[in-house]
Amino acid sequence: MAAQENQNVIVMRHGDRLDNFEELWVMKAERPWDPPLHQDGKIRAFCTGQKIRSNMDFPIHRVFVSPFLRCVQTAAEVVRALCDVANHNGEFNNSNSDSVIIDPSKVKVSIEYGLCEMLNLVAIRAAAAPKDGDFKFSISQYESELPAGTVDNTVEPVYKKLPDWEETLESARARYVKVVKALADKYPSENLLLVTHGEGVGSIFSELNKDATVVEVEYCGHLHAKRTIQFGENQSFTAGEFVYEKQTGIVSAAK
Repeated sequence: MAAQENQNVIVMRHGDRLDNFEELWVMKAERPWDPPLHQDGKIRAFCTGQKIRSNMDFPIHRVFVSPFLRCVQTAAEVVRALCDVANHNGEFNNSNSDSVIIDPSKVKVSIEYGLCEMLNLVAIRAAAAPKDGDFKFSISQYESELPAGTVDNTVEPVYKKLPDWEETLESARARYVKVVKALADKYPSENLLLVTHGEGVGSIFSELNKDATVVEVEYCGHLHAKRTIQFGENQSFTAGEFVYEKQTGIVSAAK
């Protein structure tokens, strides 16, 4: 008989970005389009990882993350919380990951271009955008931001490069929906956490809640969706439609 189980996917926005706290940062930054996290953002990301671990009744097996630095740093903090080896008995009191000891075998992390920020002037201010349209990401450098032993760079990405600059809002939203399903289909027996941007989270929320409009996605706001997977022979599977379960930090209104 074919086995049936649920696949869970969490889609999450990054933490507090530095340029929203230090207005002059953009003026002196070498990469003004790619701000890091503010320290508050790192704390928020780590605490959110703790809450996900304690509140969900399933483990996260694999994390995919946008190549933007704020997302990579968010994923690093969340992964440290998920891989913490200490027995907290369901209670997490640490507000940061400084003293955390992890088991890197618990979660594997990969960078996915398809989860990147919208590459248009809606999301990236003209003054901050690269003049030549080249965002100059060093994937190996950003992988070094992730906890040692957690990176799986053997994964074939869904998007092998960034979308073209000045993609439309509609195409960006369709991209987020496409890449979430594609990643879930690649790993049907695993539960996934996808770290992306506000529009990415909002796009998935709207796809699953057709009668709602997203007003705001807060820093580290996230949603949980799941679907049934029916496994057959020779690694074949049949997947049901994703069903919205719950959210944290997403403000929406009825259409």
